[in-house]
Amino acid sequence: MANMIATKTPMHEQPADVRNKNFLEVATGYTEEMAVSEAERCLNCKHKPCVSGCPVNIRIPEFLAKVVERDFEGAYKVILSTNCLPAVSGRVCPQETQCESKCVRGIKGEPVGIGRVERFVADYAREHGFSAGEKPETNGHKVAIVGSGPAGLSCAGDLVAKGYDVTIFEALHVAGGVLSYGIPEFRLPKEIVKKEVANLEKLGVTIKTDYIVGRTISVDELFEQEGFEAVFIGSGAGLPSFMNIPGESLLGVYSANEYLTRTNLMHAYDEEYMTPIYRGRSVAVVGGGNVAMDAARCAKRLGAENVYIVYRRSMEELPARAEEVHHAMEEGIVFKLLNNPVQIVGDEQGRVKGIECVEMELGEPDASGRRRPIEKAGSNFVLDVDAVIMAIGTSPNPLIKNTTPGIEVNRKGCLVCTEDMATTRKGVYAGGDAVTGAATVILAMGAGKTAAASIDKYIMGE
Repeated sequence: MANMIATKTPMHEQPADVRNKNFLEVATGYTEEMAVSEAERCLNCKHKPCVSGCPVNIRIPEFLAKVVERDFEGAYKVILSTNCLPAVSGRVCPQETQCESKCVRGIKGEPVGIGRVERFVADYAREHGFSAGEKPETNGHKVAIVGSGPAGLSCAGDLVAKGYDVTIFEALHVAGGVLSYGIPEFRLPKEIVKKEVANLEKLGVTIKTDYIVGRTISVDELFEQEGFEAVFIGSGAGLPSFMNIPGESLLGVYSANEYLTRTNLMHAYDEEYMTPIYRGRSVAVVGGGNVAMDAARCAKRLGAENVYIVYRRSMEELPARAEEVHHAMEEGIVFKLLNNPVQIVGDEQGRVKGIECVEMELGEPDASGRRRPIEKAGSNFVLDVDAVIMAIGTSPNPLIKNTTPGIEVNRKGCLVCTEDMATTRKGVYAGGDAVTGAATVILAMGAGKTAAASIDKYIMGE
C-alpha cells in the first residue's frame, strides 16, 4: 500500500555552522528504512510521467518498486539499464525541474524524492560490491570519445554495452571532466566519481588521460591512423567568460573555472597538497548559477569571513538550483541582488581591494522572458572585498573547431548538431556543453546516450 504522507522523507544534513568549515558531503543520505518509506510514496502511475521528465529515461517506478521490495540489487540493475552514473545523477541532477516536476504526488504535496532514493540505491550497491555488469562480447567496431565528462562517460557506457571497442581521450590527468574539476567535494565526493569511472573500465572502456585532441592527436588522425569508425566530442565548455570591465587583471581575480579546479581537482583545501589559492578575507562571486553557488560555498570553507553573491537580477530570476541557494544562505553566504559590477578596484600593489557596483531595477521582459535589469543612475557603491570570482558562464574551447576540417560552430562557438547529435563532419558526433554551452550534468548524459544510439546506427549502416 502506498505511503500517503504528503511530504518527502527528510534527509539528514550536517549543521550549517559545521559544514561551512569542512568539505565533507552536506547531505548524509537515506538509511534503508528511509529509502523504503520514500519509495512507498510512489503511486506507480499508469502513464509514468516521471520517466518523461528524465533526460536519460530511468525506469523510475520500476526501480522504486524494487526498493519497496528491498531488492536493492534489482533496483540498481533497473537504473543501470539506462544510466551508467547513478551515484552522480542522484546527487547533482536537478530532479525538482525534471522527473520530480512531473510526479503526480507533487500536485497536492511534495513529489517523491526520486533523486534521494536513486542515490541510496547507488551508494548501497557500491558499499555491498554489486556488479555493474559483465564485459560484453566485442562487435569488432571502434569508437573514440573526446572528453571524459558526463556526456562522454554516458556515451561510452551505452556503446560498450553494445560491444563496441571504446576509447576515451581525456585532456586532464584525471577522468571525470566537470565531475572532477568543477563540482565541489561537499556536493560530489571524488571517490564516487572514481568508482563510477572504474565501473565503465571494468566493462571494457579504455581511458587515456593527458591526451589533448587537437594537439596530442587530431580528429583526422583518430580516423586515419587509429582506425576509429566514429568520434564523439564531449569536450565540454571550459573557456571562462569575463565582463571586460576595468580591474579584471588585478591579483585576486579568478574565473570560477580556475578557482574550482584548484579547489576540487588540485585539492587546495587539503593541507597535504601544495596547491596555491588566494584565501580572501572577503570574497565577491559574480553570477547567480550553480557554479556561482559552488564557488561561494568553497570560498567560505577556505576561510573567507564574508562571501557575497553579486547578481544583477532578483531572487526570482536566479538560475541556480533552489537547494543550492538554500544551502548557501544557511552557510552564511550574503546575496547582493539587483547589483551589477562596473569595475574592480585595486590598491597600489595591483591587488583587489573592492568591487564597484551599480544598483539595478527590473524593467520589461527581454527575449529570454526574464525582466531586463536597468541601472539606477547615481547608485554606485564599492563593496569591500579582496578577491573576486567571475562565474558568469563559459563557452567551448575552440581547439577542436580550429583543428578539425568540416566542423561548424554557431556564433557562441558551440558545435552545430542535428537532433541525433551528428555534426557537420561525417562520422563525428557531439553532445553536452560542447553543443549547448554550460548546462546540467544530466542533460549532457542524455545527449551522450542519444549520440551513442546514432553512432550505432551509423556504423551498422542503418
